[in-house]
Amino acid sequence: MAHLQLTALAGGADDEMEEVALLGSYDVEAGAGDEEAGMRRVQVRVAGMTCSACTGAVEAALSARRGVRRVAVSLLQNRAHVVFDPELAKDEDIVEAIEDAGFEAEILPDSTVSQPKSQKTLSGQFRIGGMTCAACVNSVEGILQKLPGVKRAVVALATSLGEVEYDPSAISKDEIVQAIEDAGFDAALLQSSEQDKVLLSVSGLHTEGDVDVLHDILKKIEGLRQSGVNFANSEVEIVFDPEIVGLRQIVDTIEMESNDRLKAHVQNPYLRAASNDAQEASKTPHLLRTSLLLSIPVFFIRMVCPHIPLISSSLLMHFGPFRIGDLLKWILVSMVQFVVGKRFYVAAYRALRHGSTNMDVLVVIGTTASYVYSACALLYGAFSGFHPPIYFETSAMIITFVLFGKYLEVLAKGKTSDAIKKLVELAPATALLLLKDKEGKYSGEKEIDASLVQPGDALKVLPGSKVPADGFVIWGTSHVNESMVTGESVPISKEVSSPVIGGTMNLHGVLHIQATKVGSGTVLSQIISLVETAQMSKAPIQKFADYVASIFVPIVITLSLLTFLAWFLCGWLGAYPNSWSAETSNCFVFSLMFSISVVVIACPCALGLATPTAVMVATGVGANHGVLVKGGDALERAQNVKYVIFDKTGTLTQGKATVTTAKVFSGMDLGEFLTLVASAEASSEHPLAKAILDYAFHFHFFGKLPSEKHSIKKRKEEILSQWLLDVADFSALPGKGIQCWINGKKILVGNRALIIENGVNIPDEAEHFLIDMELSSKTGILVAYDGGFIGLIGITDPLKREAAVVVQGLKKMGVHPIMVTGDNWRTAQAVAKEVGIEDVRAEVMPAGKADVIRSLQKDGSVVAMVGDGINDSPALAAADVGMAIGAGTDIAIEAADYVLVRNNLEDVITAIDLSRKTFSRIRWNYFFAMAYNVVAIPIAAGALFPFTGLQMPPWLAGACMAFSSVSVVCSSLLLRRYTKPRLTTVLQITVE
Repeated sequence: MAHLQLTALAGGADDEMEEVALLGSYDVEAGAGDEEAGMRRVQVRVAGMTCSACTGAVEAALSARRGVRRVAVSLLQNRAHVVFDPELAKDEDIVEAIEDAGFEAEILPDSTVSQPKSQKTLSGQFRIGGMTCAACVNSVEGILQKLPGVKRAVVALATSLGEVEYDPSAISKDEIVQAIEDAGFDAALLQSSEQDKVLLSVSGLHTEGDVDVLHDILKKIEGLRQSGVNFANSEVEIVFDPEIVGLRQIVDTIEMESNDRLKAHVQNPYLRAASNDAQEASKTPHLLRTSLLLSIPVFFIRMVCPHIPLISSSLLMHFGPFRIGDLLKWILVSMVQFVVGKRFYVAAYRALRHGSTNMDVLVVIGTTASYVYSACALLYGAFSGFHPPIYFETSAMIITFVLFGKYLEVLAKGKTSDAIKKLVELAPATALLLLKDKEGKYSGEKEIDASLVQPGDALKVLPGSKVPADGFVIWGTSHVNESMVTGESVPISKEVSSPVIGGTMNLHGVLHIQATKVGSGTVLSQIISLVETAQMSKAPIQKFADYVASIFVPIVITLSLLTFLAWFLCGWLGAYPNSWSAETSNCFVFSLMFSISVVVIACPCALGLATPTAVMVATGVGANHGVLVKGGDALERAQNVKYVIFDKTGTLTQGKATVTTAKVFSGMDLGEFLTLVASAEASSEHPLAKAILDYAFHFHFFGKLPSEKHSIKKRKEEILSQWLLDVADFSALPGKGIQCWINGKKILVGNRALIIENGVNIPDEAEHFLIDMELSSKTGILVAYDGGFIGLIGITDPLKREAAVVVQGLKKMGVHPIMVTGDNWRTAQAVAKEVGIEDVRAEVMPAGKADVIRSLQKDGSVVAMVGDGINDSPALAAADVGMAIGAGTDIAIEAADYVLVRNNLEDVITAIDLSRKTFSRIRWNYFFAMAYNVVAIPIAAGALFPFTGLQMPPWLAGACMAFSSVSVVCSSLLLRRYTKPRLTTVLQITVE
């Protein structure tokens, strides 16, 4: 039985938190596998490739060669990665095959070096600028995934970020950046899992001489492998060996050697990204202002001035062959079309060059058609004397409205990422480092950059200031507000040996802490990484939007052409009265206006934003409530949960086992019995073992054992060694208990199965006593010594106060709760009855929990598992939705889909409710996006014109298109108003 396994657990309460990368880690098996199999890998530079047809030709030529096993050709990098059998082919054969296909080839020298057997995959986060819709995202992802050495690529439109897992031995981050830029987008690496590379901003770099001084200082630092100074940005990128030199030492050396003329600061990648985003966002309002200043006069000349006789007559005067009014509109609109609208032409060209289409293509087609027609009509009127109507204002107003929509979209999308910004702002900028003298005594303090804190540093935390790093208290007492990280509103008391979390607020007393985790290892960084990863991920429902976006633009262009042909042919054949097209002078212009409106009003952006914006807001809201979601797919699955499986110990119960009963069934004294059992359990770190030790110590000494934490562990061992007996041959028996030898006699401590299988007879009196304990929700631990039964111990673990209400709440939500435990049937059923769970699975071995989950999944049901994230990892991984519950720092979060930071079961309801509310909002987003296009395109095509006589001008169509994507983003932003469900509401209870 799992909860009677009195052995040390991997990942106990005092263990270090497991490192969690942004996208996890993957072993690079390709290179190792090739080497082991005797394969040879080479990189070949291929010159002359211009398109995908060229890469296909190179791949085909190489694949046809005898001995070639695998080929990957990159058009953007002009490289080919070839894996071949050196016994069947040579380097010269590879070059010859490429040259025979009509291209130049050269084996790169560094590719002849033997590849490493295995190297950990790196994950890098890149900022990608210039993406406007889902089609751009698909294009960038497709390009990245084709790059040799790239394992996985995920791009998010809402954040303009991409995460790439790549093999650094096959491709560098600079090559990835180059590939994105070659595709027509801006790119920059924000951060990487490569921990020994840091970007420093250096103040004081004013002249080239300062740069030379910095170079000289860096050259002298031992352990600094590489450095590159960017004088324009006052930055220096350094690569160093953290085993030889620390980052703080590097920064201090720069300041000391330059006599404080140069000061270095570690750049925060998140703040740097925010700064870049702000610069990018500032371009849109600037373009919008310019477009408005140029478009408003055009609008007045077209709509207002004709009604003012004096101005109208002036505009009809000629300047050469041109009317002054028409010439002014041409000049103003040309600046809007080709100066302000340049961004649309560039983006459309990038998309078309790679065989994809996006919203920019639609804008360019619509505005160019209007502009070209108007320019041609203007020239025709100037030289023929017949002046057909011109529509310069159409292209200018379309561009203005689209930019206005983009500006609103930038503002709205910025608010969707507020959660990340708030989490980043929790980290303090500085820390007070306690300095030691040669004797190890504290001699003073120094304010340092918080990013320079190193593990083992002693730090001073003043009242009202934030804790700079994860660690534990070494001096002082205080209360700390951890609500910003864990969501727990009540301040937590801190004393010596208490753990503290970086970013939390110290309220009252002064604390001295010792840092244990810094940088990406802190809880706050882990939370930020989890939220970022979730916001990067795509929910399965988004595949539909991606597919629609990929075919949307071609369909719209086709509909536009059909609209033009239908109206033009009908007019040419006289199918509608000439009066309909009288205002535009002829049916060609009449048809063209409908066609342009169709192109401009269609909006693929709204579809592309429907899911990612909602997921981004939801994950941020969840983080604020202590519910961390690991991805959009987990968020989507959780809405359909049918079964929620609870572990008993530490999940439904408080996880604070206490001994309530100790009874001896032999002539042994109770004190001697407790000493014997405590001696056996002293080698175990299981919570039940600790409870027995505490009880025995209190029985003998009326005191409390110190908490086992760091240096205090030695003190505890000293106390235990003074009264415990020597133990030999200690061994754990999984699911049963422990056995060892004391005074040359065998002792067994565990459950009924352990005692019986060792041939020990349990007296009837003890059996009855045990049954009574189990029926009252206590766990019985039996003890045998020297082949005879000597006594038993009753342990209880109090239920969490919210357990029964949460179980009832889940039932009201249509979710079926189940309890799975390794404890005996009587205890399990007693606990289940107390919380209101009817379905109980008891005496389940640790590995058997996953089997229970699979049995429930057979009929397609979605199963959630709620566990403590330590010994429940297999079950958490097997469940459709794994929820690791229990206070933040020691959770095996790699196995779970949700991390419930607080040790509170109410967050299970919050997780499911948030998922349901999010996907309800996503469905509404899709409805708005689809309904808009389904309704708007026929109206723009003139479907209502024969009945109402109303025609949608192209500029109005552009305004509608601009506001459609804004409406979807604003719809997602409504999720920011999400509040946790009140249990009284869930239970439909009216509180008087």
